[in-house]
Amino acid sequence: MDVRIEASWKQALAAEFAAPYFKELTQFVRKAYRAGTCYPPGGQIFNAFDLCPYDSVKVVILGQDPYHEPGQAEGLCFSVADGVAQPPSLQNIFKEIQDDLGRPVPQSGSLRRWARQGVLLLNATLTVQAHRAGSHQGHGWETFTDAVVRRLSAGREHLVFLLWGSYARSKAALIDSSKHLILQSAHPSPLSAYRGFFGNHHFSRANAYLTEHGIAPIEW
Repeated sequence: MDVRIEASWKQALAAEFAAPYFKELTQFVRKAYRAGTCYPPGGQIFNAFDLCPYDSVKVVILGQDPYHEPGQAEGLCFSVADGVAQPPSLQNIFKEIQDDLGRPVPQSGSLRRWARQGVLLLNATLTVQAHRAGSHQGHGWETFTDAVVRRLSAGREHLVFLLWGSYARSKAALIDSSKHLILQSAHPSPLSAYRGFFGNHHFSRANAYLTEHGIAPIEW
C-alpha cells in the first residue's frame, strides 16, 4: 500500500503497510473522515514521523489518543497547534521541565521543535472522531504503533523511551532495556501528576543519557 509518510519510515515500516490489518485500518480511517469530522487533519496523521525521520529519533514519548476538540491535534502526542490554549497535561509537562531544567514555560504548546530535534511524539492511536475520546481505538492503530516501537527497539541503539501513565508503561515490554533507557512515571494529567510525574526529572535524565552516549541532548 502506498502511504504518504517520510521516506525512511516508509522503508522501515514496509512490512506493516503491506499487512492485511493495515489495509483494513486505512479503509476504516477513510470512511470515518468522509462520514464526519475527525482529528488531526488528514495531512497531519503521520506528522510525528514526517517531522522526525527514523534515523533521527533520539527520544520516544508515548501518548494514547489525539486531542478530540477543534484546532488542537496536530499529529504529535501532547502537542497543540500554535495559538491554541495548552491542555492541562501539557502545562504540567512544561512545569516539570521548568522545575527540572530551569527553562521558562513557552507560550506555544506546539512541540514541533522537539520533533525536529529527534523526539518521536507517538500516540498509540493516530486518529479520533471529533468530541469522542478513544473512538478510533481497537481498529488497528495500536498494532501499527506497537510495531513502530518494536522496530525502533530492534533497529536502533541508545534511545530514551518516556512512558507516562499505566497505558504507556504497558509498552515497556516491547523495548529492549539492554540497549535503551526506559523512564517510567505517573501521567502528567492533573489527576496523577502529583503521584510521581512531578519530580521525575525525566528531561534531565534523558539528556544525561544521550550525552553519555555521544548524542546531542534535546533543547526541551
